[in-house]
Amino acid sequence: MPPWLVARCTFQVHEKRLDIHLDFPAGSVFTCAACGRDGCKVHDTTERTWRHLNFFEHETYLHARLPRTECPDCGVKTVAVPWAREGSGFTLLFEAFVMTLAKEMPVNAIARLVQEHDTRIWRILHHYVEQARAAQDYSQVQELGIDETSRRRGHNYITVFVDLRESKVLFVTEGKDAGTLGTFSEDLRRHNGHSSQIQEVCCDMSPAFISGVEETFPQAPLTFDKFHVMKIINEAVDEVRRLEQATCPELKKSRYLWLKNQVNLTQKEQTKFESLKELNLKTARAYHLKLNFQEMYQQPPELADTYLKKWYFWATHSRLQPMLKAAKTIKRHWAGVLRWFKSRITNGVLEGINSLIQAAKAKARGYRSTKNLVTMVYLIAGKLDLRLTHTI
Repeated sequence: MPPWLVARCTFQVHEKRLDIHLDFPAGSVFTCAACGRDGCKVHDTTERTWRHLNFFEHETYLHARLPRTECPDCGVKTVAVPWAREGSGFTLLFEAFVMTLAKEMPVNAIARLVQEHDTRIWRILHHYVEQARAAQDYSQVQELGIDETSRRRGHNYITVFVDLRESKVLFVTEGKDAGTLGTFSEDLRRHNGHSSQIQEVCCDMSPAFISGVEETFPQAPLTFDKFHVMKIINEAVDEVRRLEQATCPELKKSRYLWLKNQVNLTQKEQTKFESLKELNLKTARAYHLKLNFQEMYQQPPELADTYLKKWYFWATHSRLQPMLKAAKTIKRHWAGVLRWFKSRITNGVLEGINSLIQAAKAKARGYRSTKNLVTMVYLIAGKLDLRLTHTI
């Protein structure tokens, strides 16, 4: 691109390196990088080098005398070159290559492949993800899903906010307390949105999330994710099994028989399940309560409340303490459980995104910082327009 031209190339076979030297003719004029004024004369130059895509197995570098121009309005400014962004030591094509790889492989593997330090690769990712997020428009977001996922072993979490209609991550922040809702609300405003536009919210029964939703989105009905609701019931069934196992050795190694539905059992599991059912176990009674609770989600909306009341009566009169405890939990969150029959929203999208996050963590063997993990979540699940000026 005029006035730039290739002045010379040097090829070092033994070092597997190609150097391309760019220059411009004497008397060339440039556009001011600040105001766009054409015809600015060169004030001085400085030597710069950029890493480019490999030429076969040979590392390739671009070298140029980078001019600073004299602009009557802006003063002395460094010229913007067409092959690299300002402040980067890589060409645009090299960065596009890295961004393409980053969606499929861990950053440390990319660093080994291109023979660069991984911190330099992370700087590329941070730049393009932050740039893409800044251009996001959240003015049409109406259905919000919220869930936490672990950052690493121990009590280290990030909270993920998802647009349930578009199935994309909107915002990720450290922690899992009520304050994360306020932080998301601020980010929503920065992207042309407002808390008042949220019409439905889906989350688990975390007291922190519930209080945060009530404070930040008071107009939005809360739906408790039915998969999390069923998790509470399943945990109660398993607790009944563990308590009964002390007096009934046959229940050992049968945990997953009671967590699955019968139609999903293998032939071997089905045989064992039938033999256990004949023992008149408390666990079997708890299992039937679980199946009855699942049936609630098959009821017509107008019958759901009546059906749940009947189930609550059965559970609280079952003389199974874990099932009683689970029923009491359902009672405290009654409206949010039944809201599903109107909203029909779940956090199934979030569960899928969470599996992608965990897979990325496993491949990368964890991330050194929360910022790196958050960037990767946006990259793999944010549906970002990275606006790469060069594509692979």
